[in-house]
Amino acid sequence: MIVVTSVNVNGIRAAAKKGFTEWLSATEADVVCLQEVRSEPGQLPAELRDLDGWHALWAPAATKGRAGVAVLSRREPERTAIGFESAEFDNSGRYAEIDLPGLTVASLYLPSGEVGTERQEEKERFMAEFLVHLGKLRTRAAAAGREVVVCGDWNIAHRPEDLKNWKANQKSAGFLPEERAWLSRVYDEAGYVDVVRALHPDRTGPYSWWSYRGRAFDNDSGWRIDLVVSTRNLAEKCVEAYVERAASHAERWSDHAPVTAVFKLNNY
Repeated sequence: MIVVTSVNVNGIRAAAKKGFTEWLSATEADVVCLQEVRSEPGQLPAELRDLDGWHALWAPAATKGRAGVAVLSRREPERTAIGFESAEFDNSGRYAEIDLPGLTVASLYLPSGEVGTERQEEKERFMAEFLVHLGKLRTRAAAAGREVVVCGDWNIAHRPEDLKNWKANQKSAGFLPEERAWLSRVYDEAGYVDVVRALHPDRTGPYSWWSYRGRAFDNDSGWRIDLVVSTRNLAEKCVEAYVERAASHAERWSDHAPVTAVFKLNNY
C-alpha cells in the first residue's frame, strides 16, 4: 500500500502552533502534499524545516507570504521538479512534483480567482496552461510505465454535491460553469480520475474546506475543493479515500482538512 495525503495548511507556521506538527507525527501517509505553506524554508523553525523521517521538496512563491507548496515523502525521491515549464507561474509557489518508484506525485495550489477581477483572469491562464501540462505528464508517465497522482487545492467544486450552498454560488469563483467544464476536461480529455468521487459516487461531499466565518464547520456548510486526482490505472488501485475532518471546530489547525487516498501497489 501507499498512502497519499493532501492538505492546504493555510500557513504552515500558524498550523504548527495549532496541531499540524502533531498530526504529521501521527499520520500513516507515505507522501504528504502541502499547499499555501506561505513560508520559505529559511523562515521555518528547525522542527518544520528538518522534518525527521521525511524528505521535503519546498516550492515557495516569489511573492513572500503567499501561496507555496511542498511534497514530503518517506522515501527519497528519484527526481524532483518545481513548476510545469510556465514562464508566468513557475515561481508562483503553486506546483511541485517528485518521482518515486513507478509513481509521480505532485502538489498543486490552483489560484482561487475572484469574479470580475484580474485574479480570475490569472486563474483562467493557469488553468489553460496546466491542462496542457497534465496531458503531457500522463503521456510521459505512460511511456515510462509510471502512474501519476496530482494532489492539492484545486479551488473548483465540480458538481452540486461538492458544496453545500450550490444554488447560491453558481456565479461565484470556484463553481463557475466554465471552471466546472475545465475540470471535466481534466477527467475526460486529459485522462485523470477524482479518486474520492470515484469511490463515493453518490454522496454529498465529503467537504474539505469550511469558511472560518459563522458556524460553517459546525453546520458542515463546506466545499469539496481539495482533490486527489490520478491516472486511470492508478485510480483502479485506490482502495480507500476519505477526508480527515476534525472532531470539533476547536481542534482544526487549518480551514481545510487533509484528504487521504490509499493505493494498493505491488512495488510498495
